[in-house]
Amino acid sequence: MTVHLFGAVSSPSCANFALQRTADDNDDEYDEEVVSTIKQNFYVDDCLKSIATEEQAITLVKELRDVCARGGFNVTKWVSNSRAVLASIPKDDKAKQMKELDLDREKLPVERALGIQWNIENDTFTFQVNVKSQPLTRRGLLSMVSSVLKAKLKLQELCRLKYGWDDAIPRHLSRPLMKWLADLNQLSTFQVPRCMKPEDFGEIKTAQLHHFSDASELGYGTASYIRMTNDKDEMHTALVMGKARVTPLKQVTIPRLELAAATLSVRIDRMLKTEMQIQMEDSVFWTDSQSVFKYINNETKRFQTFVANRISVIRDLSSPSQWRYVSSKQNPAEDASRDMNVEVFLSSRRWLKGPDYLLEPETEWPTTPKEVNYLSSSDAEVRKELSVNSVSVDERKPMTRFIEHF
Repeated sequence: MTVHLFGAVSSPSCANFALQRTADDNDDEYDEEVVSTIKQNFYVDDCLKSIATEEQAITLVKELRDVCARGGFNVTKWVSNSRAVLASIPKDDKAKQMKELDLDREKLPVERALGIQWNIENDTFTFQVNVKSQPLTRRGLLSMVSSVLKAKLKLQELCRLKYGWDDAIPRHLSRPLMKWLADLNQLSTFQVPRCMKPEDFGEIKTAQLHHFSDASELGYGTASYIRMTNDKDEMHTALVMGKARVTPLKQVTIPRLELAAATLSVRIDRMLKTEMQIQMEDSVFWTDSQSVFKYINNETKRFQTFVANRISVIRDLSSPSQWRYVSSKQNPAEDASRDMNVEVFLSSRRWLKGPDYLLEPETEWPTTPKEVNYLSSSDAEVRKELSVNSVSVDERKPMTRFIEHF
């Protein structure tokens, strides 16, 4: 068989297997960097890779094209933020907007990378908000729900109020929704640096992940940052990943939601350490929930099933010594767990950089209050301990016991 069928359920798996097999068949002839790029940096038919120098990038592009060609894969539509790298690629193999571009005079365009707008000239990720006009119904909101937390909250509210899929949303609910849609356009000015390390930062001496978690009645979320130190002991922080989820319709207590957010943060930590090709120190986890901090550090009491299961996951993927307490005002995960005005979000640097104290020595970090270390037996999540006591009563008369003694 020399032709691969597209459109079948098995097609993506077959194509991926063929690509992986191509890398394996040629691993003895090419550099390890080339083979690992094919195995780890391809997502379906897209390849995304960051390289330290232009010279290394030019070599990698050439060898990637050679290896993939051996397996019948013609790698095209190349894009780079380096003009030197672009100049080394044949015109027909460049992305459409790059083919006729004058690299000496014209600015590099905006391209899409896995569904995200990439401003190549500034090397930043941007947002182009094009909300199509939809009827103000549950069905209309569903078209936006996959990407925006606020839309999920509104859809959840309509579900709770038992509106039908095509029922018109009443005015008192549609008015704030329309304002929110109008405010979304302001996000087009928001930019996220693609590279987490500044260009002039130098070599990374130490790197550490810091995970913040938070929850509210509306939702819960996490924000993960990398804290880097160079040879001059200069520090830099950058957002690595953020995640937000809505709370279930069935009412859940805030301590349980905070614990769910903490569980999410340890799972994200494991995933990031697997995917990021950086040597990391032990991660640090931050929570502003005293209850969660007490649950994690508990060594004696038993919990209800919901809490016990999540504490088990947290203990498996982290140790209590990695957890720290942070005040709500300093917790950037609050931006992910609740409503936030667009203007306030755009004017704050906290979401992209984390709290300011991460740029300080560890001795300047927030300390944990003493009362956070004590877990009361009256806590609702602590299982009540049942004890049965028996008392042995001797009903014999004193004279009888005296006679038996002799």
